[in-house]
Amino acid sequence: MNKFIITVVGHDAVGIIAKVCAYLAENQVNILDISQTIVNGYFNMMMIVDAAKTEDITDMSGDLEKLGEDIGVIIRCQHEDIFNMMHRV
Repeated sequence: MNKFIITVVGHDAVGIIAKVCAYLAENQVNILDISQTIVNGYFNMMMIVDAAKTEDITDMSGDLEKLGEDIGVIIRCQHEDIFNMMHRV
């Protein structure tokens, strides 16, 4: 398993989840867990995904950032180990 954390933050709009999930499905990325909330018009989503079938994670990260720009949100993709090290207490 090759786990990554994907975060999506921005103003709420129709289709954010659909577009992110469509990209992941097209690239054989399996969603293991997902949480999303909207607070006062701001959209926030966190996904744990398995990208074991993805050949180049750098491309995926760049593609997701570009997708975020296209739909007006910020999308970040980090390997689980990096995410855990950054958020240790």
